[in-house]
Amino acid sequence: MPDNTCLTHFPLFDSHFHIIDRRFPLTPNNGYLPDDLTCSDYLTHVSAYDLRGGAIVSGSFQSFDQSYLLDALRTLGPGFVGVTQLPTTATDAEILELDGAGVRAVRFNLKRGGSEDVRHLDTMARRVHELAGWHVELYVDSRELAGLVETLTALPAVSIDHLGLAREGFGTLLKLAGCGVRVKATGFGRVDFDVPDALKQLHAANPQALMFGTDLPSTRAPRPYADSDFLLVAETLGGEAARAVLFDNAENFYRPLR
Repeated sequence: MPDNTCLTHFPLFDSHFHIIDRRFPLTPNNGYLPDDLTCSDYLTHVSAYDLRGGAIVSGSFQSFDQSYLLDALRTLGPGFVGVTQLPTTATDAEILELDGAGVRAVRFNLKRGGSEDVRHLDTMARRVHELAGWHVELYVDSRELAGLVETLTALPAVSIDHLGLAREGFGTLLKLAGCGVRVKATGFGRVDFDVPDALKQLHAANPQALMFGTDLPSTRAPRPYADSDFLLVAETLGGEAARAVLFDNAENFYRPLR
Protein backbone atom coordinates (compact mmCIF):
# COMPACT_ATOMS: atom_id res chain seq x y z
CA MET A 1 0.00 0.00 0.00
CA PRO A 2 1.33 3.50 -0.80
CA ASP A 3 2.00 5.92 2.01
CA ASN A 4 -0.83 8.38 1.41
CA THR A 5 0.75 10.93 3.73
CA CYS A 6 3.03 11.66 0.76
CA LEU A 7 0.11 12.80 -1.41
CA THR A 8 0.43 16.36 -0.13
CA HIS A 9 4.17 16.59 -0.74
CA PHE A 10 3.46 18.19 -4.12
CA PRO A 11 0.51 20.36 -5.18
CA LEU A 12 -1.75 18.88 -7.84
CA PHE A 13 -3.35 20.37 -10.92
CA ASP A 14 -5.41 17.44 -12.15
CA SER A 15 -5.06 17.81 -15.91
CA HIS A 16 -7.61 15.13 -16.85
CA PHE A 17 -10.77 13.91 -15.16
CA HIS A 18 -14.41 13.42 -16.08
CA ILE A 19 -17.57 14.48 -14.30
CA ILE A 20 -20.49 12.19 -15.04
CA ASP A 21 -23.87 13.34 -13.76
CA ARG A 22 -27.15 11.86 -14.96
CA ARG A 23 -28.97 15.13 -14.44
CA PHE A 24 -27.47 15.99 -17.83
CA PRO A 25 -27.59 14.24 -21.24
CA LEU A 26 -25.45 11.13 -21.80
CA THR A 27 -25.09 9.29 -25.11
CA PRO A 28 -24.11 5.59 -25.13
CA ASN A 29 -20.78 5.00 -26.91
CA ASN A 30 -20.77 1.55 -28.51
CA GLY A 31 -23.40 0.63 -25.93
CA TYR A 32 -21.30 1.91 -23.01
CA LEU A 33 -22.37 4.39 -20.35
CA PRO A 34 -20.17 5.05 -17.30
CA ASP A 35 -21.26 5.16 -13.69
CA ASP A 36 -21.76 8.59 -12.15
CA LEU A 37 -18.89 10.62 -10.75
CA THR A 38 -20.42 13.88 -9.58
CA CYS A 39 -18.43 16.89 -8.45
CA SER A 40 -18.98 15.83 -4.86
CA ASP A 41 -17.79 12.29 -5.66
CA TYR A 42 -14.69 13.66 -7.37
CA LEU A 43 -13.75 15.91 -4.45
CA THR A 44 -14.13 12.97 -2.08
CA HIS A 45 -11.78 10.86 -4.23
CA VAL A 46 -9.05 13.53 -4.17
CA SER A 47 -9.58 14.81 -0.63
CA ALA A 48 -6.17 13.51 0.50
CA TYR A 49 -4.31 15.62 -2.10
CA ASP A 50 -3.16 19.22 -2.13
CA LEU A 51 -5.55 19.87 -5.03
CA ARG A 52 -5.17 23.37 -6.53
CA GLY A 53 -7.30 22.96 -9.68
CA GLY A 54 -7.86 20.81 -12.71
CA ALA A 55 -9.32 20.24 -16.16
CA ILE A 56 -12.79 18.71 -16.56
CA VAL A 57 -12.65 16.75 -19.82
CA SER A 58 -15.67 15.93 -21.97
CA GLY A 59 -15.97 12.24 -22.79
CA SER A 60 -17.33 10.42 -25.83
CA PHE A 61 -20.55 9.75 -23.93
CA GLN A 62 -21.15 13.49 -23.48
CA SER A 63 -20.86 14.33 -27.17
CA PHE A 64 -21.50 18.08 -27.70
CA ASP A 65 -23.47 18.68 -24.48
CA GLN A 66 -22.23 21.75 -22.60
CA SER A 67 -24.79 21.82 -19.79
CA TYR A 68 -22.96 19.32 -17.55
CA LEU A 69 -19.65 21.12 -18.10
CA LEU A 70 -20.99 24.57 -17.29
CA ASP A 71 -22.59 23.20 -14.12
CA ALA A 72 -19.37 21.43 -13.08
CA LEU A 73 -17.28 24.56 -13.65
CA ARG A 74 -19.67 26.60 -11.50
CA THR A 75 -19.63 23.94 -8.80
CA LEU A 76 -15.89 23.29 -8.61
CA GLY A 77 -14.95 26.95 -8.90
CA PRO A 78 -12.32 29.18 -10.50
CA GLY A 79 -9.36 26.83 -10.06
CA PHE A 80 -10.91 24.51 -12.65
CA VAL A 81 -11.15 24.72 -16.43
CA GLY A 82 -13.09 22.83 -19.08
CA VAL A 83 -12.10 20.77 -22.12
CA THR A 84 -15.12 20.47 -24.37
CA GLN A 85 -16.18 18.89 -27.64
CA LEU A 86 -17.62 21.21 -30.26
CA PRO A 87 -19.02 20.84 -33.75
CA THR A 88 -17.57 23.02 -36.48
CA THR A 89 -20.95 24.78 -36.61
CA ALA A 90 -20.32 26.38 -33.19
CA THR A 91 -20.47 30.15 -33.54
CA ASP A 92 -17.86 32.61 -32.35
CA ALA A 93 -20.36 33.86 -29.77
CA GLU A 94 -20.85 30.33 -28.40
CA ILE A 95 -17.10 29.78 -28.13
CA LEU A 96 -16.57 33.09 -26.35
CA GLU A 97 -19.44 32.33 -23.96
CA LEU A 98 -17.80 29.01 -23.09
CA ASP A 99 -14.47 30.79 -22.67
CA GLY A 100 -16.09 33.16 -20.19
CA ALA A 101 -17.32 30.14 -18.22
CA GLY A 102 -13.79 28.67 -18.00
CA VAL A 103 -13.47 26.39 -21.03
CA ARG A 104 -9.92 26.38 -22.39
CA ALA A 105 -9.68 23.60 -24.99
CA VAL A 106 -11.46 21.50 -27.61
CA ARG A 107 -11.06 17.74 -27.60
CA PHE A 108 -10.86 15.45 -30.62
CA ASN A 109 -11.60 11.87 -29.57
CA LEU A 110 -10.05 9.71 -32.28
CA LYS A 111 -10.12 6.65 -30.03
CA ARG A 112 -13.79 6.58 -29.04
CA GLY A 113 -15.60 9.14 -31.20
CA GLY A 114 -18.27 11.52 -29.92
CA SER A 115 -16.29 14.57 -31.04
CA GLU A 116 -15.87 16.43 -34.32
CA ASP A 117 -14.12 14.52 -37.13
CA VAL A 118 -10.32 14.76 -37.29
CA ARG A 119 -10.49 16.25 -40.79
CA HIS A 120 -11.56 19.48 -39.08
CA LEU A 121 -8.65 19.43 -36.61
CA ASP A 122 -6.36 21.96 -38.30
CA THR A 123 -9.07 24.50 -39.09
CA MET A 124 -10.79 24.27 -35.73
CA ALA A 125 -7.55 24.33 -33.73
CA ARG A 126 -6.48 27.54 -35.41
CA ARG A 127 -9.91 29.08 -35.09
CA VAL A 128 -10.35 28.54 -31.34
CA HIS A 129 -6.77 29.59 -30.62
CA GLU A 130 -7.10 32.83 -32.56
CA LEU A 131 -10.53 33.56 -31.11
CA ALA A 132 -10.08 32.57 -27.47
CA GLY A 133 -6.51 31.34 -26.94
CA TRP A 134 -7.63 27.72 -26.60
CA HIS A 135 -5.62 24.61 -27.43
CA VAL A 136 -6.74 21.23 -28.80
CA GLU A 137 -6.53 17.86 -27.07
CA LEU A 138 -6.38 14.46 -28.76
CA TYR A 139 -7.40 11.09 -27.41
CA VAL A 140 -5.42 9.07 -29.92
CA ASP A 141 -3.40 5.88 -30.09
CA SER A 142 0.28 6.63 -30.79
CA ARG A 143 0.16 4.19 -33.70
CA GLU A 144 -1.99 6.76 -35.52
CA LEU A 145 0.28 9.74 -34.87
CA ALA A 146 2.66 9.34 -37.80
CA GLY A 147 0.07 10.67 -40.22
CA LEU A 148 -0.65 13.66 -37.97
CA VAL A 149 2.88 14.87 -37.22
CA GLU A 150 2.96 17.61 -39.85
CA THR A 151 -0.43 18.94 -38.76
CA LEU A 152 0.24 18.79 -35.02
CA THR A 153 3.68 20.40 -35.10
CA ALA A 154 2.27 23.34 -37.09
CA LEU A 155 -0.56 24.05 -34.61
CA PRO A 156 -0.19 26.69 -31.90
CA ALA A 157 -0.95 24.43 -28.91
CA VAL A 158 -1.74 20.71 -28.60
CA SER A 159 -1.89 18.02 -25.93
CA ILE A 160 -2.22 14.23 -26.24
CA ASP A 161 -3.97 12.03 -23.67
CA HIS A 162 -2.77 9.00 -21.72
CA LEU A 163 0.89 8.88 -22.79
CA GLY A 164 -0.32 7.94 -26.27
CA LEU A 165 -1.51 4.52 -25.01
CA ALA A 166 0.77 2.29 -27.13
CA ARG A 167 4.43 1.28 -27.21
CA GLU A 168 4.23 1.16 -31.00
CA GLY A 169 4.35 4.80 -32.06
CA PHE A 170 5.93 6.01 -28.82
CA GLY A 171 8.91 7.29 -30.80
CA THR A 172 6.55 9.59 -32.72
CA LEU A 173 5.04 10.83 -29.45
CA LEU A 174 8.54 11.51 -28.16
CA LYS A 175 9.32 13.50 -31.30
CA LEU A 176 6.13 15.54 -30.88
CA ALA A 177 6.97 16.27 -27.24
CA GLY A 178 10.35 17.57 -28.35
CA CYS A 179 8.51 19.88 -30.76
CA GLY A 180 6.35 21.36 -27.98
CA VAL A 181 3.30 19.10 -27.94
CA ARG A 182 2.09 18.43 -24.40
CA VAL A 183 1.51 14.87 -23.20
CA LYS A 184 -0.81 13.91 -20.37
CA ALA A 185 0.74 11.60 -17.79
CA THR A 186 -2.63 9.92 -17.27
CA GLY A 187 -4.25 6.53 -17.66
CA PHE A 188 -1.29 4.48 -16.51
CA GLY A 189 -3.60 1.45 -16.38
CA ARG A 190 -4.38 1.88 -20.08
CA VAL A 191 -0.86 1.67 -21.57
CA ASP A 192 1.16 -1.32 -22.79
CA PHE A 193 4.65 -0.12 -21.80
CA ASP A 194 6.80 0.71 -18.79
CA VAL A 195 5.46 3.98 -17.37
CA PRO A 196 8.56 5.13 -15.42
CA ASP A 197 10.74 4.72 -18.51
CA ALA A 198 8.23 6.65 -20.63
CA LEU A 199 8.06 9.45 -18.07
CA LYS A 200 11.85 9.77 -18.02
CA GLN A 201 12.10 9.85 -21.81
CA LEU A 202 9.33 12.40 -22.27
CA HIS A 203 10.67 14.64 -19.52
CA ALA A 204 14.13 14.51 -21.08
CA ALA A 205 12.67 15.41 -24.49
CA ASN A 206 10.84 18.44 -23.06
CA PRO A 207 10.60 19.23 -19.33
CA GLN A 208 7.38 21.19 -19.96
CA ALA A 209 5.59 18.45 -21.88
CA LEU A 210 4.21 16.16 -19.18
CA MET A 211 1.01 17.04 -17.28
CA PHE A 212 -0.29 14.61 -14.66
CA GLY A 213 -3.97 13.78 -14.19
CA THR A 214 -6.02 11.23 -12.30
CA ASP A 215 -8.22 10.20 -15.25
CA LEU A 216 -11.02 9.65 -12.72
CA PRO A 217 -13.26 7.72 -12.93
CA SER A 218 -11.04 5.82 -15.39
CA THR A 219 -13.88 4.84 -17.70
CA ARG A 220 -13.23 1.52 -19.47
CA ALA A 221 -9.63 1.41 -18.20
CA PRO A 222 -8.26 -2.11 -17.58
CA ARG A 223 -6.90 -0.74 -14.29
CA PRO A 224 -8.46 2.36 -12.71
CA TYR A 225 -6.53 5.24 -11.18
CA ALA A 226 -4.77 4.60 -7.87
CA ASP A 227 -2.88 6.89 -5.51
CA SER A 228 0.22 4.90 -6.39
CA ASP A 229 0.15 6.55 -9.85
CA PHE A 230 0.72 9.99 -8.31
CA LEU A 231 3.43 8.58 -6.07
CA LEU A 232 5.07 6.87 -9.06
CA VAL A 233 5.58 10.25 -10.74
CA ALA A 234 7.03 11.70 -7.55
CA GLU A 235 9.38 8.75 -7.09
CA THR A 236 10.42 8.48 -10.75
CA LEU A 237 11.18 12.14 -11.42
CA GLY A 238 11.59 13.67 -7.95
CA GLY A 239 12.07 17.26 -6.82
CA GLU A 240 11.40 20.11 -9.23
CA ALA A 241 10.80 17.75 -12.14
CA ALA A 242 7.98 16.01 -10.26
CA ARG A 243 6.48 19.31 -9.18
CA ALA A 244 6.47 20.47 -12.81
CA VAL A 245 4.63 17.35 -13.98
CA LEU A 246 2.18 17.26 -11.06
CA PHE A 247 1.38 20.97 -11.02
CA ASP A 248 3.38 23.66 -12.80
CA ASN A 249 3.18 22.45 -16.41
CA ALA A 250 -0.59 22.06 -16.42
CA GLU A 251 -1.20 25.20 -14.37
CA ASN A 252 0.83 27.21 -16.87
CA PHE A 253 -0.78 25.53 -19.89
CA TYR A 254 -4.40 25.76 -18.81
CA ARG A 255 -4.31 28.93 -16.76
CA PRO A 256 -1.79 31.31 -18.36
CA LEU A 257 -1.92 34.98 -17.59
CA ARG A 258 -4.65 36.35 -19.87
